[in-house]
Amino acid sequence: MLGLMTRLILFSLGAMLVYAQERPVVLKTSTLFDGRGKTLKNTIIVVEGSKIARLGGPAPANAITYDLTAFTVSPGWIDTHAHVAVHFDNTARLAGDAEPQPQALLHIAENLVRTLNAGFTTVQSPGAMVDKDLREAAARGVLPGPRVLTSLEALTETSGGPEKMREIIRERKRQGADFIKIFASKSIREGGAQTLSDAQLQAACGEAKALGLRTIVHAHSAESAKAATLAGCTSIEHGAYITDDVFNLMAEHGTYYDPNVGLVLQNYLENKPKFFGIGNYNEEGFAFMEKGVAIVLDTFKKSLKHQNLKIIYGTDATAGAHGQNYRDFIVRVRDGGQDPMQALISVTSLSAESIRMGDQIGSIAPGMQADIVAFDGNPLQDVNAASRAVFVMKGGKVYENLGHGAKYRH
Repeated sequence: MLGLMTRLILFSLGAMLVYAQERPVVLKTSTLFDGRGKTLKNTIIVVEGSKIARLGGPAPANAITYDLTAFTVSPGWIDTHAHVAVHFDNTARLAGDAEPQPQALLHIAENLVRTLNAGFTTVQSPGAMVDKDLREAAARGVLPGPRVLTSLEALTETSGGPEKMREIIRERKRQGADFIKIFASKSIREGGAQTLSDAQLQAACGEAKALGLRTIVHAHSAESAKAATLAGCTSIEHGAYITDDVFNLMAEHGTYYDPNVGLVLQNYLENKPKFFGIGNYNEEGFAFMEKGVAIVLDTFKKSLKHQNLKIIYGTDATAGAHGQNYRDFIVRVRDGGQDPMQALISVTSLSAESIRMGDQIGSIAPGMQADIVAFDGNPLQDVNAASRAVFVMKGGKVYENLGHGAKYRH
């Protein structure tokens, strides 16, 4: 039944077709970014099974060939912070617990298809138990979508004291979480003040580290980001009010920074009627978000001055934003002044490193997973080309936009 539902979703969206390849695949390229800062010209990528076999050399005689020379090719893009299960329901409102499960699953499947179709082959989804099922369905190939990593449910100030937090993290490990998500501050709508004690953060990040789990921390204020950094947490999310001294501290500790500057607040404002009146989505909150667009961009510009700071790529995509994950790239380069190649490295190899998958994804090299995307245009010369993914391969399977495939497959 799921296979039929998936086919209906794909064809109703007009989004893509999936080809499971048994023969070798050759991708002919004219401009190829390897994800680590190098640009290769006029080379081929040979894919065998799910991995890249080699770059260059003679093409296998029985290979299926895709001519991508009219496009710009890069590793599949990675979103380290996207809430793939959050969606609008059939009434065009933020979905809640009362939504019938079949409707919810169809909307979530649509989120995954749109995200993959945009060229994002891996996403890290913090905060929902259903993400585990999505992760496994995508891994089996029964549900087209990006590779999914999940924290399952997040920890907050209501989770309990230090010992209780350690207990919950051990439970998340048993439940199959890939990492731990921690809320250490209020939202930007509420000013972002620290909500967890230093002791709670030290307990949570320390326990996670002992279990081999990464920790990503929602921390808007400089104080909460500093506390999370000193606690040994892996990544700081959002960080709207981080100061230069805290950025220096993060750089010294190797703490990743995930700024989310181009999509999340903009999406809330663009879809205000669909969120308004639910929880703290009120006039005060939206007024704060309007101011927040400039605040987070200014903080991002500040972060770029810290050369050793590891700035990764997450969007905080929520309902209405899935499939538009590329917008952060556009804003970072066009409005934030980030070097285009550094932005590309951020969305590929650096983000792969941050999720401990740098030896598998995020770059185009022999032995890596064949996660490859082609754009109509060059995103390093025209940032809007980031919105025009026309060819997507994940793990050696080709996902083609309908209407484009016939132009380059032979």
